[in-house]
Amino acid sequence: MSKKQSRQQTPNVPAAAVAAPAALPRRLTAAAVLTALEGLALAGLGVYMLFVGIAGDPDSPQQAETGGVTLLALAALPLVAARGLRLGRRWSRGPALITQLMAMPVAWTLWTTGGAMTAAAVALALAAVAVAALLVNPTATEALGIGPGEQAR
Repeated sequence: MSKKQSRQQTPNVPAAAVAAPAALPRRLTAAAVLTALEGLALAGLGVYMLFVGIAGDPDSPQQAETGGVTLLALAALPLVAARGLRLGRRWSRGPALITQLMAMPVAWTLWTTGGAMTAAAVALALAAVAVAALLVNPTATEALGIGPGEQAR
């Protein structure tokens, strides 16, 4: 077989398999963006606590450093979930919903603290409720392949 003939041959692949993947619904994209913002906020707070623990003058440097490392580790969950949502992965909805469930008591604690934390509490609660609502929306669940009669991906 000549090189010219081998270049002209196409594999026997159905046209549906070659087609580009369908775009994700805006609701799922919005949930991914909000979840990523939550993860970035956690990571930023973790870096700040580490910096204060190392270079600052906290009451307990060890506690500040441990808190910073803990927040960095916790930031991984929403960041990984956001990436999975953006890629349309079925498994990502669980970690994203867990993140929102963990955010609600944090928002309540910030609310009861009062002062400047009230704005952070409102923002966190609104984001958590919005993401949870977006993720249980039928459009999002269908895009992720979740629902009655769906086969596991």
